[in-house]
Amino acid sequence: MEELILVAEDEKDMNRMICDYLEAVGFKTLSAHDGSEALEQFRSGEPALVLMDIMMPKLDGIDVTRRIRSQSNTPIIMLTAMAEEGDKLLGLEIGADDYITKPFSMKELAARIRAVLRRTENFSRRAAEGEDGDKPPLKEGDLVLDRLKMTLYREGKPVDLTAVQYAILEKMMASPGRVFNRMDLLNSFQEDPWEGYERTIDVHIKNLRKLTEADPSHPEYIETVWGVGYRFKEGL
Repeated sequence: MEELILVAEDEKDMNRMICDYLEAVGFKTLSAHDGSEALEQFRSGEPALVLMDIMMPKLDGIDVTRRIRSQSNTPIIMLTAMAEEGDKLLGLEIGADDYITKPFSMKELAARIRAVLRRTENFSRRAAEGEDGDKPPLKEGDLVLDRLKMTLYREGKPVDLTAVQYAILEKMMASPGRVFNRMDLLNSFQEDPWEGYERTIDVHIKNLRKLTEADPSHPEYIETVWGVGYRFKEGL
């Protein structure tokens, strides 16, 4: 099945180049040249993944990503300029799955798209088929991670997790008290972890704390081990 990719990029030549290449390697594409059009195309086309440029007219990529995330877990890859480090992290914080920095090769872009789609599809398939049904739930405090349904419950209420968030939380809850460095956590969801992504783990941890902690500024569950990484507290 050919996955449908929404390419939201205001530079028309770049947009067309990306669409042409993706179609040549087996994807279908939709294109949008501003943020408003991107939202319209997303709602009507139901793409499998969105490539989201940050700097777009009408609505920028951050605003569009935030609005998509309010209604859908469709994977989003941010397209960013080299100098937009803060925007990359903000994009991840509001729910983007990955980012790629301009200039990039089309081959790398296609590889990253496939990696994100594969990760998301595996997550959905495992949940639908109950692939982890032989693994008991992980419980700490008022948190229960049901590995059959691949769902987090906090105080008995389900909490939506992305595929990345689930992978990180499962790895940490399965070994409470163990300290994981950032590359350890990257290995839980990135097939080919690259050290340049290490700091993105901090953003994913920040998002997980918002979902699991009563007060994210004073975490009860996910503890920072300064200079090393993170651990999930045991015996709560």
